[in-house]
Amino acid sequence: MVRSAKKSNGPIIIKKYANRRLYNTQSSKYITLGFLAELTRKDIDFKVVDAKSNEDITHGVLTQIIMDEENNGHQMLPVGFLKQLIAMYGDSMQGLVPQFLETSMDNFRKNQRQVQDVIETAITSGPFGHLAKQNIEFLRTAREALMPNLGNLTGKKSEHEDSIADLKQQIASLQAKIDKMATDKAL
Repeated sequence: MVRSAKKSNGPIIIKKYANRRLYNTQSSKYITLGFLAELTRKDIDFKVVDAKSNEDITHGVLTQIIMDEENNGHQMLPVGFLKQLIAMYGDSMQGLVPQFLETSMDNFRKNQRQVQDVIETAITSGPFGHLAKQNIEFLRTAREALMPNLGNLTGKKSEHEDSIADLKQQIASLQAKIDKMATDKAL
């Protein structure tokens, strides 16, 4: 399970080995990309370095997490946006895009609850407000039941998701123990 407490002495260092395994130097355990995604969702700072060269490869690993999410049916990036983003590579404005995207996303996350409240108020006011409120609640319940991996826009996770994350961490821990036993046996 991901701990929500941050270490005050900097980011958690994750080493990536040639065999694509990720090692959390803080907990001394092998981890998964899913674990790194969870750290990101909980706003826990980490840095991924190549175990051999010590080169910072965090950007590539984060991009890989996004690709995995997109390929696993959790598509959030529209094709038009991806095409526009690709078109910006090599453009004279390329240097401005990262800062613009980061600032835009920061503002979106800060304001998302306010936007939700405004939309709900607009929808639920008027003569059919009671019916709209019921429909909104029904849709939230249905979304959570049918697509538990999406969570909701506030970032809360269902108990089911937490259980799966715990199981994945336990499997990663068992795999690390098996690997250690195999290494010890080979010596």
